[in-house]
Amino acid sequence: MGLVTTKEMFERAYKGGYAIGAFNVNNMEIIQGIVEAATETNSPVILQVSAGARKYANPIYLKKLVEAAIECNKKAGHDIPMVLHLDHGADFEICKDCIDSGFTSVMIDGSKYDFEENVALTKKVVEYAHPRGVVVEAEIGKLAGVEDDVNVSSDDAMYTDPAEAEEFVKRTGCDSLAIAIGTSHGAYKFRGEARLRYDILEEISKRLPGFPIVLHGASSVPQEFVKMCNEYGGNIPGAKGVPEEMLKKAAEMAVCKINIDSDIRLAMTANIRECFEKNPEVFDPRTYLGQARVAVKDMVKHKIINVLGSENKA
Repeated sequence: MGLVTTKEMFERAYKGGYAIGAFNVNNMEIIQGIVEAATETNSPVILQVSAGARKYANPIYLKKLVEAAIECNKKAGHDIPMVLHLDHGADFEICKDCIDSGFTSVMIDGSKYDFEENVALTKKVVEYAHPRGVVVEAEIGKLAGVEDDVNVSSDDAMYTDPAEAEEFVKRTGCDSLAIAIGTSHGAYKFRGEARLRYDILEEISKRLPGFPIVLHGASSVPQEFVKMCNEYGGNIPGAKGVPEEMLKKAAEMAVCKINIDSDIRLAMTANIRECFEKNPEVFDPRTYLGQARVAVKDMVKHKIINVLGSENKA
């Protein structure tokens, strides 16, 4: 099957009341862990590349690693549908570069602009992507938080207006829409009690029936891994994410794609710290990165089965 777009994935997810996991990739071990988890659960999966990942690993390396994952998957007798997606494309040029280099999905993030400028930019990307068989995700509203090149203060965060969302989709022709209903980027999402605006999600789904919605900033920041990081020398007190039951409810509504990054980082880091603390003689990267790879696989399997509901949907 190789790389596919999200079109059929999202159609099935919407009808079936589940979501597809979009997991950020930065190196070989992360890609291997995600793909192994998707294979073992027979789940479709989205591998997404952020601006930070492009700077760290070089997009050519990441593309070749994804191609290697697909080839290994096929040689093992599996055929898991995978999407290679650009996360938070900052401008037309970055989206064009990814489209031209073989990505099957791109996100143009014009949420920092006013409504009309966001419409114009998104439409420009859509008009370039669609003739080339690539789907486009856009964003309206502003999520708070810090992650890679995304940095929005809580004062500047803004819930998505359902009427604007409807107009935006109809004018741009985008294929999916990331909205702001209370999630945020990074590991510090809530100071008080977690709350998601399901009323906004419900109103948007009424105005745009069958249209796939995306949630960014949707890591749950499992407290066992926060504790584990801190126990083995880390310093990340007070980190708090979106409760998994809230995400599961969103997946049963109109949300077809849920982005998860911080949870993978926490699982990897906690296990590497543990390895160094318990085995100070270890200096072989294959030992601690191998342990981290297993942690990624276990985390992704947990999300697929217990949050997304996408197991056996490949």
